[in-house]
Amino acid sequence: MKIGLIAMSGIRVVDKELLELGLTLPGFVDRSNIIASLPSLGLLTLAGMIPKEHAIEYIEDHQLPEGEEFNNLINGFDLIAISSFSAQIKEAYELSDNIMSLKVPVILGGLHVTCLPEEAKEHCDAVLIGEGELHWLDIINDVQANNLKDFYGSIEEEFDLKDSPMPAFELLDIEKYNRLTIQTSRGCPHSCEFCASSILITKKYKQKPMDKVLAEIDKIKTIWEHPMIELAEDNTFINKEYWKELLPQLKEKKIRWFTETDISLADDDELLKLLSESGCAQVLIGFESPELGSLDGIETKSNWKSKQFNKYKDAITKIQSYGISVNGCFILGLDEHDISIFDSVFNFVKETELHEVQITIQTTFPGTPLYERLEKEDRIIEKGAWEKCTLFDVNFLPKKMTAEELRNGFRNLGLKLYSDEFTKYRKENFKNILRRIIKRRRNS
Repeated sequence: MKIGLIAMSGIRVVDKELLELGLTLPGFVDRSNIIASLPSLGLLTLAGMIPKEHAIEYIEDHQLPEGEEFNNLINGFDLIAISSFSAQIKEAYELSDNIMSLKVPVILGGLHVTCLPEEAKEHCDAVLIGEGELHWLDIINDVQANNLKDFYGSIEEEFDLKDSPMPAFELLDIEKYNRLTIQTSRGCPHSCEFCASSILITKKYKQKPMDKVLAEIDKIKTIWEHPMIELAEDNTFINKEYWKELLPQLKEKKIRWFTETDISLADDDELLKLLSESGCAQVLIGFESPELGSLDGIETKSNWKSKQFNKYKDAITKIQSYGISVNGCFILGLDEHDISIFDSVFNFVKETELHEVQITIQTTFPGTPLYERLEKEDRIIEKGAWEKCTLFDVNFLPKKMTAEELRNGFRNLGLKLYSDEFTKYRKENFKNILRRIIKRRRNS
């Protein structure tokens, strides 16, 4: 067979004013220039499982032609799989409808369709639920046998990362990307109310074997000598002993990389030193709010982040003192937030000398405890408006301000945080940190 893998790329903000400001995923101006789009690691992973007798083509949706050229392209495939975020799922549905009209079998997968498989099934031949590695080969075999089922997989099943296939990075035109993704773990122990990925896709935190991680990096280096790599996971350094063993080996690979973690990283000087030496350029940390009261209850199993609040400022200073940039993430519109939150975030960023900052609007993704709660409280403004799941569009009623106050406050905070003057201030502060590190090393 010839199998096509289509990734929906480039989330677009619905709010026209924000769109004009250039705020794109994941929430600060410079990032849109750094990442035009990331390839779909999920689809590349599935591609790596496909038996060699089949031909494979990886396509991003913006590369698709129109009209008769589209028809000719699609008719050349025997099977097509599409992966999409919630924000683009309606576009994915439209694309899938068009493919189905040409009688080519089409599969939909990803987090959104895992949450809403019945909705997705109205627009495709089959839905792949949960971790795709578990049933992707079943789908290929059933298509060949003309016995395709409606649904494959469930959120109860667990894939063992020791069986992880090598992603088919060779399918990419590397000139189109300025960073690639790999994954070393799945899951997160914190179970935040607003986060779907850890709650729905994997019930427990699990780690990929080191030899597989290193092999993926080696494969990337065959197409990109000095790559920038982003770890596509929720909370990287849960298993600190694993990383203390892996990091010296990453150092030898001579790569630069970026990941997400929590502030417990600051508690381990040995790990920070190894990170700094390994080429880790930046860590993104979800602080969520600079106000203690608003952190209470955002986790469904514990109040871990609330208990860490008093460590926030010292943790930022500690991590950045090792030359690792901290990208602090804040969610606006939590239940305890009123209009004072916008000044609080700005002041916190300034006082802590955060190098980078990401602001988002609390987003009611389908399948999350947050969506379920706000739906019960009749606070969802427009049900089914998945196109507004961009992290920057308001689609719920805040508790202590109006939706318009949240929208305007977010926009104005963005203008302050990402102004030329304040961006220069943040970058100069971090340069001073780096200068002190260099001076200290020379004197030691």
